[in-house]
Amino acid sequence: MLAVSWRLQPRDYVIAHLLAEHRFLTTDQIAAILFRSPRTCRNRLDVLRRIGFIDWFMPVHPTRGRLPVHWVPGRLSARYVALYHGQRVPSGRAVRDEHDAHPAAATRIGHLLHADGVNQFFIDLLVHARTQPVARLARWWSAAKTYAKVNHNTRPDGHGVWVDGEKQVAFFLEHDTGTEAHAVRAGKLPGYRTLHDKGGMSWPVLFWLPTTAIEQHLHDHLTARPGGAEGVIVATAARDYAAEHGGPAGPVWHLVGHGSQRRRLAQLPGPVGTGGQAYHPGPPAADEDPLHLLTGNPGAGW
Repeated sequence: MLAVSWRLQPRDYVIAHLLAEHRFLTTDQIAAILFRSPRTCRNRLDVLRRIGFIDWFMPVHPTRGRLPVHWVPGRLSARYVALYHGQRVPSGRAVRDEHDAHPAAATRIGHLLHADGVNQFFIDLLVHARTQPVARLARWWSAAKTYAKVNHNTRPDGHGVWVDGEKQVAFFLEHDTGTEAHAVRAGKLPGYRTLHDKGGMSWPVLFWLPTTAIEQHLHDHLTARPGGAEGVIVATAARDYAAEHGGPAGPVWHLVGHGSQRRRLAQLPGPVGTGGQAYHPGPPAADEDPLHLLTGNPGAGW
């Protein structure tokens, strides 16, 4: 770290934290939130790879062939993040074993595509915030961190806190690739209901669906099913609709059981709360903003 520290910029440390938290990101995802040019991004990532700070793999899917390059923590970035958090530094073997697991996971049908989709949801929010000074993603937790921090009855794909001006909403994300039955989707809700009943938060559960057709059928299923979404705030949005209406931050969210009006993400009922009780992580700390190392100097290294 001492030998390469003079070559690193604040943005490079942001990349290290993002990869440590979310395991991998594509070149396009990193470019969208931290660079002005994809070419500049590729050149910078290649420099970081050559000095051993980060690493990459190119997954090969059994049916789709070669997928985009995915960037993962390198030996030095893994060391840096561990030291930053006051944790034990991973061994070189542990880092290598983690690297080898990524291409293996990529060959499991749907696994990598689902993970990329989850990450893309939050990337889209960060991209929106780049052009809207009053908006920011104040917290972005991976599925693993959410599972560990909140409660083992729920297994959301991620958790975030979105701020837009004076409005703030916390949420759980269920990213849907379109392969599940509605009964499976509905079967995820009892865990969130249990969380609320135990005194935890009642944040909205966001189903991020591929098409408006699937979205409408899910609403029909939940309203016809005994119990439906009772005790859980459920909001849905379809990616085909959102693509033309401002992405996940835009007026694309449809609350189950609340008519047909679509709302912006910041308009959903999800107060962060004060925390302090079991099953409730409370409001986000300043360093939970995924771009907090660039606060006060957002253009550093662009």
